[in-house]
Amino acid sequence: MYLLRALLWTDPLIILATAVFGSVSLIVSFFDRSGAAAHCVARVWSRLLLRISGVRVQVEGLENIPQSGGCVIASNHLSFMDTPVVLAHIPLQFRFLAKQSLYKVPFIGGHLRRAGHIPVPREDARGSLRAMSEAARIIRERGVSVLIFPEGGRSEGQLQQFKEGAAYIAIKAQVPLVPVAIVGTREILPMGSILVRPGRVMLRVGEPLPSAGLTVQDRARLTAELRERIAAIVR
Repeated sequence: MYLLRALLWTDPLIILATAVFGSVSLIVSFFDRSGAAAHCVARVWSRLLLRISGVRVQVEGLENIPQSGGCVIASNHLSFMDTPVVLAHIPLQFRFLAKQSLYKVPFIGGHLRRAGHIPVPREDARGSLRAMSEAARIIRERGVSVLIFPEGGRSEGQLQQFKEGAAYIAIKAQVPLVPVAIVGTREILPMGSILVRPGRVMLRVGEPLPSAGLTVQDRARLTAELRERIAAIVR
């Protein structure tokens, strides 16, 4: 039954909504170079996408999100649905780091660039370091937050080892590192599938890890603490 729903209803509506809201986001980006308006459009798109898909999200721990000054939001990564879930329910202006290959995709690349998101060349260590330094600069100068998936890609359900980028950005910007756990998106949109299932998702926000006074030499320890925090709230 869900297969017919996905083919005849959910997926076509998602494609239509993405085209419409993507176009609106691209248009508003010409009038607001900060990316703030594009982020607001993305939040509305995310909420609509989840509603169309029949996805219900339960949120815990929003009181742990810093109210000012920006932060680094670090989440486990299970599915392409993770980003809409975070966009729809984390009440912050944030930009995210995305692999550079996405910026070469027509329409998507232009939207990401104009919305202020940050490309990361995964195979280029120096380029990746520059991208993380740029993310820290954006937090410091604009007061916006940054979303990053420290596993480096989607997992099969088990929490993977974390890369040190999230800790590096938080330390360079001297802002809190906020652990986020997502549960259930893999069942809604599994890796390799294009058919979205209805279902229930849990989004948990843990207590922030402070980075004040730390240096980049502390990034491995902070990364280990981050993984422990996320592992504790993925249940």
